[in-house]
Amino acid sequence: GLRVVVVRHPMPYGDLERQRVQRFATYEDLALHRTTIEEREEYEPHLDAGRVVYAGVDYAQILRAAEAEADVVLWDGGNNDLPFYRPDLFIVVIDPLRPGDELRYHPGEANLRSADVVVVNKIDSATSEGLDEVRRDIAALNPGAAVVEARSELRLEGGEIAGRRVAVVEDGPTLTHGGMTYGAGVVAARRFGAAELVDPRPYAVGALAATLARYPDLEPLVPAMGYGDGQVSELAATLDAMPVDLVLSATPIDLGRLLRLRHPVVRVRYELVQAAGPTLASLLEPVVALARSAPEAAPSAPLAGAGG
Repeated sequence: GLRVVVVRHPMPYGDLERQRVQRFATYEDLALHRTTIEEREEYEPHLDAGRVVYAGVDYAQILRAAEAEADVVLWDGGNNDLPFYRPDLFIVVIDPLRPGDELRYHPGEANLRSADVVVVNKIDSATSEGLDEVRRDIAALNPGAAVVEARSELRLEGGEIAGRRVAVVEDGPTLTHGGMTYGAGVVAARRFGAAELVDPRPYAVGALAATLARYPDLEPLVPAMGYGDGQVSELAATLDAMPVDLVLSATPIDLGRLLRLRHPVVRVRYELVQAAGPTLASLLEPVVALARSAPEAAPSAPLAGAGG
């Protein structure tokens, strides 16, 4: 099969000279580079799938290193940049739980206008009004794009939650500067019958308490804040103090690997399941063909995806 290597947009915090080129192939590499929880949330799913991830500061040097071990380079741009490399296929994701954001932000709107493929996800939890709005915006801004619609299929890993009191941990940036008031953990808690989502505010400490105070509209949840050892410790202290049966973790990281918690941890995992439109596999076929036909010494064909 083809070797796919991921290049993630800049995420390091710290000594940027030492972090010019970062390569992640194992969990040990995450510790070696002293990654924050926010970085782990982006890198761990790729590592779990067996993909090498590059990130850092010097993106010319990063591309040269990635190309040396890749047939296809997958640019993983998060939600706040344009691709640094010219893509052969440009995939953009739109969230119908935040309809209209695709027009309100730069470079989100520019990415939508540039996309070859637009993925509308979460169709199972969005309203019909939200779905109609994003469909109209795609048709108005980029009528030539291929549109794929999909749901986020939730499953629990590590135990059952029905009838239990839970502390819900969510992906941090989505809930703070991402503009959402809940995430997959809250959806899963209600869908799978948790007895109560315990409010963390009376138990939160330090920077985490300040974050919850700054975002009063959040559902009863704990954003996974973890910029440095101090915030990681505050996250653990807050969860340990909560009167719950278990921690329901919907952050993409393995919390149990990072924190020693007194409560058991059940993870919420979610996978994209296509519901309408052409298959992503068929849309990727030209890129796969390009990579297979490339001479061994030639640079690999970049493939870019940018969140929306």
